[in-house]
Amino acid sequence: MSQILIIDDDRANSELVTVNLELAGYAVSHATDGVKGQTFALQLNPDLIILDVMLPKIDGLRLCRRLRQDDRISDVPIIVLTAQGQIQDKIAGFDAGADDYLTKPFEMEELLVRIRALLRRTNRTLQTVKHTEILSYGPLTLIPGRPGVIWFNQTVKLTSLEFEVLHCLLQRHGQVVPLRDILKEVWGYAPEDDPETIRVHVRNLRTKLEPHPGSPKYIKTVYGVGYCLELPGPFEAREGYPDASQSLLTLNS
Repeated sequence: MSQILIIDDDRANSELVTVNLELAGYAVSHATDGVKGQTFALQLNPDLIILDVMLPKIDGLRLCRRLRQDDRISDVPIIVLTAQGQIQDKIAGFDAGADDYLTKPFEMEELLVRIRALLRRTNRTLQTVKHTEILSYGPLTLIPGRPGVIWFNQTVKLTSLEFEVLHCLLQRHGQVVPLRDILKEVWGYAPEDDPETIRVHVRNLRTKLEPHPGSPKYIKTVYGVGYCLELPGPFEAREGYPDASQSLLTLNS
């Protein structure tokens, strides 16, 4: 049985969500402020966290960043559930490390769909990728079993979602991948109009992989359609790529 932690000071909303999650077969725990939420997360190591933004003591975005920086809990998927639904609010949520973002009021069935999709994605990420999948092309090699890549002979640490987005693009190297297909493959559902969900993670990937993130050379935008990954072949020079120590993060051992 999957364990879900709700961190929300809105008791009425938490009780409604708890009842529906328990009816759906999940075990549910609840914290009413950011300090208790962080403590419970570390104690329980839940399978998924539902996190409100407006929390006492530690706000939700700050807490999300703390959880992402703690190796004991960093891979647990987080759904931000909040009344703040502007584009900049979503960007802030994803930048803090959220895997998904759902605004209040919401349909309970939509929350359940997103929970199931995230749990499936988490299980898929932890499994070894299929032998038929592309794992390497030119300067890029994906590392199965952990969210990391070899990029121009340097190890780069990615979040699990960044890894999944890059994996999705790599499977269709040189082809334009529509936004809807990326949402369906990575997040497990395809909302009609939510491009910011992908854009934030692509922007972060460019920061880690591109020599000049503002003028991307490898992860290209095809406006109105989606993204295309175009990598140099194995014998092409590394000309123009910055010193790795300036832009690459080393994987934790």
